[in-house]
Amino acid sequence: MSVYIPRAPAMSLANARRTLVASSSRQFRGYATQVTKQENVNVESAKPLNTTPTRGLTWPEYLAIRRSRHRWQTVATIPAGLLGLSSGVAYFGNLETDPMKPIFGFDPFMVYGFLTACCMGAGALLGPTIGGALWRFTHRDKVELIDQKDREFLNRIAKNRVDAALQTATAPVPDYYGERIGSLHDYRQWLRDQAKYRRKVLLPEQEE
Repeated sequence: MSVYIPRAPAMSLANARRTLVASSSRQFRGYATQVTKQENVNVESAKPLNTTPTRGLTWPEYLAIRRSRHRWQTVATIPAGLLGLSSGVAYFGNLETDPMKPIFGFDPFMVYGFLTACCMGAGALLGPTIGGALWRFTHRDKVELIDQKDREFLNRIAKNRVDAALQTATAPVPDYYGERIGSLHDYRQWLRDQAKYRRKVLLPEQEE
């Protein structure tokens, strides 16, 4: 007894094979896309929050900012000094004073006047600090860049200025800390002044 097993047409087997391959390819592409998306999510989540690119300051920009900061410090000296003076007058002016009782051998009015002047001087000394603090608050978005440039600028000043051991009481080093530098022209002039002073101290016969 023989059993008849029908054979599938060759074209049907080819279509089934193509369908199986296409289905496997779609599944692989879907898996690969899912893995890629997951990797991108992991990479993005691993990035720090402060990845905003920042641009460094050029020397003209930094020197202009430095000049602005110095201006704030200078301007703040006046109201701070006046505030110290008014505080001294308000305090010492309300003290009971007996002209017949000197203070440390001096007239009380002279002592109180001197202390009032000291209050004004203390306010003037605090003025640049207050002005600098206000300036940093108004420029807080650039504080890190400015501090970095400050360190580089001070390193340049320390490297190029004349040794303090060479100065004398009558002829100090010109602008030892570079406080008057507010532009590239000022910096070049400062370098020339330092070189001139160095030649004058080390080679006085050539200056003559």
